Amino acid sequence: MASGGGYGDPSQKIDYVFKVVLIGDSAVGKSQILARFARNEFSLDSKATIGVEFQTRTLVIEHKSVKAQIWDTAGQERYRAVTSAYYRGAVGAMLVYDITKRQTFDHIPRWLEELRGHADKNIVIILIGNKSDLENQRAVPTEDAKEFAQKEGLFFLETSALEATNVETAFLTVLTEIFNIVNRKNLVAGENQGNGNPTSLAGKKILIPGPAQEIPAKSNMCCRS
Repeated sequence: MASGGGYGDPSQKIDYVFKVVLIGDSAVGKSQILARFARNEFSLDSKATIGVEFQTRTLVIEHKSVKAQIWDTAGQERYRAVTSAYYRGAVGAMLVYDITKRQTFDHIPRWLEELRGHADKNIVIILIGNKSDLENQRAVPTEDAKEFAQKEGLFFLETSALEATNVETAFLTVLTEIFNIVNRKNLVAGENQGNGNPTSLAGKKILIPGPAQEIPAKSNMCCRS
């Protein structure tokens, strides 16, 4: 069970810090999704992100305090080399496209390839079809995205940052999956320690993903607003 909690309490004890990156073409609404999640805000005159920005929000998952550190990467081609360094250390990723612009969806495989080339192989990924409030302008059928997500083993949701539809659910899906993976690793680490095997995971608060954990394919994680 996860709860949103507040939007930042500096005195709160933090059990885990999870870095999540938002990637996708320019103008698909990445910054708006982040603003909605981090501050519950939406701006109609949002400007393009330059380089990389990040915001944080602390949540409670299974009675543990989790700080989500969300990195918003610029979608413009000229920033691609800059942002590649920021995949390092990410344990979650949101691949965002605009349901009203087919090209932004067609570019998703390229973004996914780049992500998998720079990030840890066990990173938790969700495909996000944003701007679901513009249904009458839809250019990407939900089934197309769902099929792609199932093929690639991704979670999938359609969101509206404007109407705050599924934004919270999308982040909680990723963060809860990461949390569960960490718990499984810590359980195995504890067992190894009990058997006299040294482990580097015991007592760690900030997740550094290891190579042993396999993320299962997400076959039925499709929700539509």
